[in-house]
Order: sequence, then structure tokens, then C-alpha cells
Amino acid sequence: MNKATVILFHVLAFYTARNDQAHISFVHEANRWFPEMAARYHFTYDSTRDWNDLNDSVLSRYQVVLFLDTRPDSPAQRAAFQRYMERGGGWMGFHFAAFALTPSDYPDNWPWYHHTFLGSGSYVSNTWRPVSAVLRVEDPNHPATKGLPARFTTAPSEWYRWSEDLRTNPDIDILASIDPSSFPLGTGPKPSEIWHSGYYPVVWTNRRFRMIYLNMGHNDIDYEHHTNVELSHTFDSAPQDSLIVHALQWLGGAAAAR
Repeated sequence: MNKATVILFHVLAFYTARNDQAHISFVHEANRWFPEMAARYHFTYDSTRDWNDLNDSVLSRYQVVLFLDTRPDSPAQRAAFQRYMERGGGWMGFHFAAFALTPSDYPDNWPWYHHTFLGSGSYVSNTWRPVSAVLRVEDPNHPATKGLPARFTTAPSEWYRWSEDLRTNPDIDILASIDPSSFPLGTGPKPSEIWHSGYYPVVWTNRRFRMIYLNMGHNDIDYEHHTNVELSHTFDSAPQDSLIVHALQWLGGAAAAR
């Protein structure tokens, strides 16, 4: 960006990128792609794996926060994030940022985040392996979905099912879900990893906050041959990329005006 460029908003992305090569691959890809979008659409993009930067002082300099793979763990970090959101900050989360399962390394131990803010509750199951899906736009009037076709094909990802039915939550606005034309979704080898029917939200917002969650963010990796070669990339679908950019502009514009 040159000195004459007017910066519209500032974005800070948090990540861990220590477990699961598919998530690490996505984080590295995101940290290449978002700076390109920042230059094109006039915002700034910083990223850090230091979750202690999730504090009032640092957050005051940013209109939008991203969680690329995980979530904060300490009570102080969690409290700072909740204050930030309750004061009108913007948030975008990807894939594993919503994961919670007890018992696991990421237990369902943050009720405000998983049950009030996200509304999804605990992780229940997933498809395998990462494949593209056809998504149905549920709310074509939201700023994030403007210009999208009624149905579009995503980049490959692993898709999650949740314990809570988001359709019954009046605070949740589901923007996109798995279209039935996607079924069967997944290749297995386990039968449970192939979905044949059902309703699966993929992108949603919570009307009480300036936030959006997207289930994308798991690249396909050559695990079988132990090469860790990337077999897919998340930012490879033009409609999906448009959704992410429009969502970020919505978050940044609304948050900057608060």
C-alpha cells in the first residue's frame, strides 16, 4: 500500500499451527492470501501465534479479529475476547476455531464461546476425506453473500456436524448450508465419514455480535505416503473467496463505524 492509500480497517489474526498438517497448511495459506486481499481492498493484516496479545490494549487497535485454527485457552484471554465482542468488535473464525469435544485437548469448557456466541455447542462428527461441497445460500440479503449464486461449489474441506441445531436458535442467521446435491459427501473409508443426508450449516452469524463463522479451513494432505504434500487449497474457489472478502468488509466497515 502506498502512502496515499486510505486504510479502511485493521485485522489481527490469531493462530496456533502446531497440530495437524492440514490445519497448519491452511494457516500458512491464509497468511499469504489475506495480505494480498489487504493490499487490494485497503485494510491492514497482522497475524500472531501469541495468544497473550488477546488483551484490551492490543485489541483496541483492531476492528476485526480472526481465529485461523484454534481458540484462546487462558481465562484472561477469553475474558478480553468476550469484552471485545460485547463492545462491538468484529470476528471471523475458520473450521477448527469452533471445535470443542470432551474429552480432548480442546474440551467443551467455554460455555459463552461455544454455546452463546457460536451457538454450535460441541463437535459431533466429520466427513472424510476433504472434498468440495455444493453450498446453498440461505440468506442472500446478508452483506457477506451479496452477488453469490444461489448455489456454489467450495474448495475441498473437512465438514463438521455439531451438537446444537442452529436452526432453532433465534440469534443465529445461517448464511450457507450443505446443498443436498452434495450427497454422498466424503469418501471414507469409515461409513460414518460419508454423509448421505441431513442438514449441515457451514457459514453463519450471531445477530447479537458482529461475527461470522466459516467451516472451511482444512486442506487435503497426502497422509498416506507420509509426504505432507498439499493436495488442495482453501482459497481456490472464486465464490468462496468472494464470500470471505465480503464478510471481512462487512465486519471491518461495521466495526470501524462503532
